[in-house]
Amino acid sequence: MRKFLLLENGIPGHDVYRRVFNRLVPEQVEQCFLAWVRSIKSDIPREVIAIDGRTIRGSFDRQRGLKAAHLASAWASENRLVLAQVKVDEKSNEITAIPELLSMIALQGCIVTIDAMGCQHAAADRIVAERADYLFSLKGNQGGLHDDVVECFRETDLARPDGDVRVHRTVDVDHGRIGTRMHAVTADVAWLTERHAAWRTIRSIGMIEGRREIGGSVTTERRYYLSSLPADPELFATAARSHWGIENSLHYVLDVAFREDACRIKSGHAPENMAFIRKMAMTLVRSDTESSPA
Repeated sequence: MRKFLLLENGIPGHDVYRRVFNRLVPEQVEQCFLAWVRSIKSDIPREVIAIDGRTIRGSFDRQRGLKAAHLASAWASENRLVLAQVKVDEKSNEITAIPELLSMIALQGCIVTIDAMGCQHAAADRIVAERADYLFSLKGNQGGLHDDVVECFRETDLARPDGDVRVHRTVDVDHGRIGTRMHAVTADVAWLTERHAAWRTIRSIGMIEGRREIGGSVTTERRYYLSSLPADPELFATAARSHWGIENSLHYVLDVAFREDACRIKSGHAPENMAFIRKMAMTLVRSDTESSPA
């Protein structure tokens, strides 16, 4: 630190750091973070930007009646870095944070993926208006829309698809586990947009049937999606798989390597500011191609 400060009174102690991080205005830290990320980010055509939230579980304060901080992040799958972060208000949820996140990012040419919580037509319209595309996970929170998409694929024979349905198959083998995914997608959506007029930007709907075999045990599940992408099953498969990078390459690393959930920093702006610092540290470590393990 002597490269930057005089330190006339010696090295700062723990309490000094605590007070500084408590009082730093997160919006100012955010601006520095965004400027830094933009300076190191590579422009990658059709990059998948995954949006998802994470709760810093140790940041609650029972005495003051404060819940643990919940942050929504935008993750660039190919660059492998966080593009933006927004704290979710205690009395709200990720739906209100998503528009703010989208406003911070240059979306043109990208594919934005969001889980079922953020599957909202307003977000879809905004993404398309920015000349980007979206892939939204679809669950029961969308009621009739979900039921209609489920019904559309109910009779589809994935081994011999007919009509406008196109299928792409992937197989993963890892530690005795065999995972097979059938990615089915169709551009036959005119009937759906007629029934659900608010969804004007849907160009395709998709379904992923995952089959997992471990030993003699086999489980199968289906997941459903809405998208502004054309009905290309390989592109659909890539975008859907890339979304999990925010869980595996960001949230898991923050929890296991940085022990974020075990951190008891809870006062002032410190939880949000330290979340920025951890993400900066993670990005710096990944960008270091010169150091070698001892």
